[in-house]
Amino acid sequence: MPFSAYLLGVSQIGKEKEVLEKCLKIKGVKEGAIVFGEFDIILKIEAEDLKELSKKMKEIRNKNGFIRTTPLIQMK
Repeated sequence: MPFSAYLLGVSQIGKEKEVLEKCLKIKGVKEGAIVFGEFDIILKIEAEDLKELSKKMKEIRNKNGFIRTTPLIQMK
């Protein structure tokens, strides 16, 4: 059964679009949007298991431009 998570991220000012475009190229990132409020970017990530999901989130967090991220793992 696939796992899904949402990743909320705060990016450097003015880097939102650039960071989102990089993230959308990563396999497993299904959706993404720039949002307003406490966070700048929201991503939907899918993976086959929790280990792969963790690996994807780590890859995303290492993208240039993120100051901090908050993961939300979806319950099935």
